[in-house]
Amino acid sequence: MAIIVKTENPQALLNAIKKAIDDDDVIAWEYDESDDFTHSSDQYADKAWMRPKVYEGELRFGILGRNESTLTDIEYGLYHGRFIEMLLIHFDKYFTTALATATKTEPDKFV
Repeated sequence: MAIIVKTENPQALLNAIKKAIDDDDVIAWEYDESDDFTHSSDQYADKAWMRPKVYEGELRFGILGRNESTLTDIEYGLYHGRFIEMLLIHFDKYFTTALATATKTEPDKFV
């Protein structure tokens, strides 16, 4: 269940997302030293991470699960839905399409 974002400049979109988080324009997400994004709410923080990967013409976010437990369907849905929601609200001028795959897709990494 990856998020695939079609964009002419995937690196610019990734940089804009990180800048918006740094500037507190996007407050529901944070990222770590590996550039992995996690939801920052008390309920869902560190339940999973969205790892960005730049491809030609697209930016993908693969979901990473925790080592000690299996991701639930609710966590899958929440992370994908909320991340796409954030993209639509703040970055709609950077991309043409954002979609979530229904099955494990590169660069997903979960059990």
